[in-house]
Parts: sequence; structure tokens; C-alpha cells
Amino acid sequence: MAIDATLPYDDSNVFARILRGEIPAQRIYEDDVALAFLDINPQAPTHILVIPKGRYVSWDDFSARASDAEIAGFVRAVGIVARDRGLVAPGYRLLANIGGDGHQEVPHLHVHLFGGRPLGPMLSRG
Repeated sequence: MAIDATLPYDDSNVFARILRGEIPAQRIYEDDVALAFLDINPQAPTHILVIPKGRYVSWDDFSARASDAEIAGFVRAVGIVARDRGLVAPGYRLLANIGGDGHQEVPHLHVHLFGGRPLGPMLSRG
């Protein structure tokens, strides 16, 4: 199910429920503005999701409405997680799916952090 990133925020989405502690997650990093946890259906040996704690549907929503501190903190959290998990030297990929064409499945901004093996081309040609 792809999401229309222009829709209002849905407080019942799975990431909002994880933030509230209603659904368990293997949390690996948390601060005032961001949470990182392991993906329950990993697509690479390392597959981490990093989410802002605020109610943001997409990157454009976040960049328009988040405070400068939230934006800086979220970007820093992604970098901290990559360093802490030993992904910098071998390399890693960041992916944010936004809206229907981007195949966003959860209406809460999130960044996938993939690593642990060569990841191949950026997009499939199919």
C-alpha cells in the first residue's frame, strides 16, 4: 500500500505506535528528536529505520514544518547510527520513500539505512 505524502498525519501508523511504546521495536538509538530501530523485515544484513519523533508524513513536510533543531538533530542521528554500527568505512545507503510513486508504506517520515554487503545499482532498470 503506497501512501499519498500530502495526506494529514495519521496517529495510528505503526511508527507513531512504536514511538508511544504500543508496539515493540529493537531500539538502537534514541534522543530528543529521533529514534532508530532495526527493521523487522531486513532487506540487507544491516537494515535500520531512523524516524523523527515529530508528526511528519514526508521529507517535504518535515523540511517545511520542523524546527531547525529537529532537522539538525535528525540528520545528526542518522550519522551517529551509521558510525556506531560501523557502516562508514565499508559504505551504506540511505533511502527515504515518499508518496505513491516513491512507494512509501508508512505515513511517517523515515529513512532506511542499509549496509553490510555491496548493495548493487541504485535503482532497478525494470
